[in-house]
Amino acid sequence: MPAAWGALALLTLVHLVAHLTGAPALADTTQWFLMPLLAGCLWLATRPSPGGARRSRLVRLVLVALGFSWLGDAAPDLADGDAAFLVMVGFFLCAQVTYTLAFWPFRAGSVLRRPLGLAPYALALVALVVACAPGAGSLLVPVLVYGVALVATAVTSTGVDRLAGVGGAVFLVSDALIALHAFAPWYDLPAHGFWVMLTYVAGQVLLVLGVLRRERRESVAAAKGEPAWAST
Repeated sequence: MPAAWGALALLTLVHLVAHLTGAPALADTTQWFLMPLLAGCLWLATRPSPGGARRSRLVRLVLVALGFSWLGDAAPDLADGDAAFLVMVGFFLCAQVTYTLAFWPFRAGSVLRRPLGLAPYALALVALVVACAPGAGSLLVPVLVYGVALVATAVTSTGVDRLAGVGGAVFLVSDALIALHAFAPWYDLPAHGFWVMLTYVAGQVLLVLGVLRRERRESVAAAKGEPAWAST
């Protein structure tokens, strides 16, 4: 398993350097393998023992979300122009919905129960929609729908684990940068692709690490005969 994490770290480094050095072919090629490697890390880390229970619902759904994320990564290489962008957004919307479904059973420990904690996410959604509205045109409603899905993932991730909550917020930043690049005429972040991918990979890795920590806590609680809520 450490070998898989090491391979992911090395590939991520190569990918980010490709963005900084202006090597788009290498950046595109390495991006294809980032999410499959991360999914492999999660798969190996949750491998059941002989005769043990199968992977939890949480892990299975997160693996599906990583699969949709991989399809979103691949979309720009499978189509051109606006079609590629819309297909990419569609796959990532599926990923966000799947993440939210995965995290929903843990909502009792999330910021959904804490209005002050929820407020920054609501403000981020409003700010993103307002910033994108002038350039979104007829796509304003899809932008709003995707923004809600993205914030829902970030919010529900806070109930899984602290690392997952940070990952959800970082993932929110990554997709917000993409939306601003597409729809906000004033947006001009140097090395845009680098920052998008840095926050994207970091967010996904933190989500997976948070899920693994949750799984470990629940395994310990189960071994002690404690109820499931004891691991919250």
